[in-house]
Amino acid sequence: MALTAKEQELLGRVQSGLSIAGEWQDSASGQLIDVIDPATGEVIKQIADATVEDAVRALDAAVAVQGEWAATPTRERSNILRRAFDLLMERKEEFALLMSMEMGKPIAEARGEVVYGGEFLRWFSEEAVRVQGDYRNNPEGTGTMIVSHMPVGPCYFITPWNFPLAMATRKIAPALAAGCTVVIKPAQLTPLTTIFFAQLLEEAGVPAGVVNVVQTSKSSAQSSALLSDTRLRKLSFTGSTPVGVKLLEAAAQNVLRTSMELGGNAPFIVFEDADLDRAVEGAMVAKFRNIGQACTAANRFIVHESLADEFASRVADRVKQLSVGRGAEEGYDIGALVDDKAVANTARLVADAVDTGATVVTGGEIIEGPGNFFQPTVVDNLSPQSAIMREEIFGPLLGIIRFSTEDEAVEIANNTEYGLISYVFTENIHRGHRMIEKLESGMMALNTGLASNAAAPFGGMKQSGIGREGGFEGIQEFLSKKYTVLPR
Repeated sequence: MALTAKEQELLGRVQSGLSIAGEWQDSASGQLIDVIDPATGEVIKQIADATVEDAVRALDAAVAVQGEWAATPTRERSNILRRAFDLLMERKEEFALLMSMEMGKPIAEARGEVVYGGEFLRWFSEEAVRVQGDYRNNPEGTGTMIVSHMPVGPCYFITPWNFPLAMATRKIAPALAAGCTVVIKPAQLTPLTTIFFAQLLEEAGVPAGVVNVVQTSKSSAQSSALLSDTRLRKLSFTGSTPVGVKLLEAAAQNVLRTSMELGGNAPFIVFEDADLDRAVEGAMVAKFRNIGQACTAANRFIVHESLADEFASRVADRVKQLSVGRGAEEGYDIGALVDDKAVANTARLVADAVDTGATVVTGGEIIEGPGNFFQPTVVDNLSPQSAIMREEIFGPLLGIIRFSTEDEAVEIANNTEYGLISYVFTENIHRGHRMIEKLESGMMALNTGLASNAAAPFGGMKQSGIGREGGFEGIQEFLSKKYTVLPR
């Protein structure tokens, strides 16, 4: 499928090199990464493939300007982030189209991601000037205690492919607000949006070397080299739990500050007193947003036995109406999955569900190419032994399991090593409060299918991560507390 003139023009304005010390340059090896439109299988751009040497030079650049950036007045940092927000809003359509082309998500959802991602720039432009310390007398009356905050120092960010703009802004914005410099490695599958965003930051006034971009096909080697470098002081990673564990092990060698936003296995509980209209609407958002490729996607639909048949029927009716096609084109609800592995994994989970006793209500089949498409699917009567109950799906697959008592619902929901987010639908406010206390998740959405907000602390419990992104808490991840005593 040929690219449109508009798409070709946009791709032509995206840099193809690495951003190191304010310069766009080829990799030391001269090797390239093919960026593929998952809806067509065609290469849309070739970009530099960083070597370990390139990554170390990027860290050199970040270290060289760390002191100067930390000393930059907070109002100036704030103004730069605000200019970046304004520029991003002006170019919303360009960023949305670029995201859809390289990742596959529907263009309407891509526009939503631009707005969501932009809010981190606006939020942390405001937080930059509001970092507070403390001044108090010690209990003995012999001195004064001062608590201040200092930038952590050079940071290394590893971002995922599924939200290529929002995951970059969610990390870069608080780091810059706090006075930290950055080396970022965007996902190999979707690097173009981050590169284009780095170009925007340059235009907004971010000084050379403060943000460096080193996309690579050699992620493990690059990360090992940077994490073993004693000049690096912070690691922030969004991705799978197994990879996060390995990164934590490496980061421990230099006792790095770490933020980890890892896997999820979100329960979506529908109690017998739920507003079913609201629950169905919430299910469509919580499951099929971003084609189900989100760590916050509802994974296990735990529905009271008295409502399960009607819930399954009504959700299936909605799912049958979803249109499937190339995300970069207007009018589609479901775009392409990111690669053929994602398609195969979704097919495997459907087959396993059927083998363990579930019924396919609608969908369930691979859509033949070109492109990586899978029918939006509903399966009912999941077995507790189903792989869906244990694994993160990352696809347009909604699976329903039934329960009879509140305690049973809580037990099913908490029966996972993950604890990122939970969804609860009930009209009983007391039950809602009980769920806040009982469900083991860092976030909970009560009677809604969407929880993410730049002003809220995003993060999980258990093996879903460490630390928080967004909210008042987000900037603290990039600050070190310093206590000073002044004797009387």
